[in-house]
Amino acid sequence: MSELNQKLIQIRSDEMGQEELLEQRKKELQEVSEELKAKLSERAEIEQKIQELQQQITLGRKRLEAGQSAYHREASRLESLQNLAERYDGYGNSIRRVMEQKKNNPGIIGVVADIIDVDKKFEVAVETALGGSIQNIVTDNEQTAKTMIEFLKKNRYGRATFLPMSSISPRGEFTPKEALKEPGVVGIASELVSVASQYQQITKFLLGRVLVVDNIDHAIAIGKKYRHSLRMVTTEGESLSPGGSMTGGAFRNNSNLLGRRREIEELETKVNQLKQNLTEMQNAVEENKNQRNRLRDAIAGFQEKLRQKYIEQNTARMNIKQQEKKAEEIRSGYAQINRDQAEIKRQV
Repeated sequence: MSELNQKLIQIRSDEMGQEELLEQRKKELQEVSEELKAKLSERAEIEQKIQELQQQITLGRKRLEAGQSAYHREASRLESLQNLAERYDGYGNSIRRVMEQKKNNPGIIGVVADIIDVDKKFEVAVETALGGSIQNIVTDNEQTAKTMIEFLKKNRYGRATFLPMSSISPRGEFTPKEALKEPGVVGIASELVSVASQYQQITKFLLGRVLVVDNIDHAIAIGKKYRHSLRMVTTEGESLSPGGSMTGGAFRNNSNLLGRRREIEELETKVNQLKQNLTEMQNAVEENKNQRNRLRDAIAGFQEKLRQKYIEQNTARMNIKQQEKKAEEIRSGYAQINRDQAEIKRQV
């Protein structure tokens, strides 16, 4: 009985030791499993980021293609307009021939349309007011105009009208002043344009006695009131001359000589903005690609770490199984001793 008690004490001691060791093995397994779970979660997040970046790259490429198409379209349009402006397309042959001499004769300033800036909403009215004068050539003085007239005569290039800055003067102030207060009156045409100070006299000469009105009904009413003594144009392009004659209808083309420079400036701004947008989109796509590649490299490094954690997890599970087997053996020995003790007690 004493020997059995000694064995029982020893077995209980071994059992407690095995239980402690088993708990330690289970704790190790739990730690490894949690680390593995964290690694898997981190890998899933990286894979999600890669997927999102790939979507952004695909979307960025589509936007880039659309941006390139818009840029090339507008750049081509700008180049065409610039070529038209350089060749003075839309002007008469004589005008083009004279303007070809501009680089050799600094006294040639340019055509009237080159020196006038006007708000887009008044372009049609001012161009109507100018009429054929829009193709008049501004020169520094009479001598330059004379030289160019001789050039046209000599080469039989046709005729042109010149406006020497040294001799042009206004035709007098606009009268009657009270007409400016009539319904629908926008203003005097010369005051609706912007020109450099040296061209003010030419502008007043061409437009200083032309009244701009919002529509033809108001123009007709004003014409009747002032006995058809005023020259008027409407913002839609109708013209009423002193004496009562009226001109209007649809334009045969949209050359818009006066607005060509404005359109070129607007297109230059737009093309520059499109180019800047293209650069930004290209940089964004490249940055997303680089970030995606870095994350792919990180995933590749994760694979080795995950493999190591799987090995550690399997090792911990095997250790637990071994400890559980030993514990089972101890429990079996413990049960046998209990049976032996019970038998001895029965015999006693």
